[in-house]
Amino acid sequence: MEKTLSIIKPDAMVRNLQGAVLKMIQDSGLKIVAQKMIHLTKAQAQAFYAVHKERGFFDELCESMITSPVSVQVLAGNDAIKKYRDLMGATNPANADEGTIRKAFGESIEGNSVHGSDSAENAKTEISFFFADNEIFA
Repeated sequence: MEKTLSIIKPDAMVRNLQGAVLKMIQDSGLKIVAQKMIHLTKAQAQAFYAVHKERGFFDELCESMITSPVSVQVLAGNDAIKKYRDLMGATNPANADEGTIRKAFGESIEGNSVHGSDSAENAKTEISFFFADNEIFA
């Protein structure tokens, strides 16, 4: 069973959308096997998004991720990475398909409500950033 990381970002958290996003995840057939809320520090946000350090949006991304707590999940299921990326929808909510999280809840490219791992290698790295093995129940 494949695992992937999901983050419900601050823009969705401040609008009290955590439950609605989690329902969409569960309705898709993905299983939530670990979950926590955390208020990232700037250093944590910078470390998590270090892969984007050279990109122009890095500072803005990190700043947005520390504005409120986030909800972080490990999702499990067959082909979980692709399934969750399809459920999230396009980064720009205006381009996202109907029925996706970003179409339903995203406000902008920056305020797109959720993050999900884009590869098996990144999923492993991202999951271990937030969770110890004994916190994952799958």
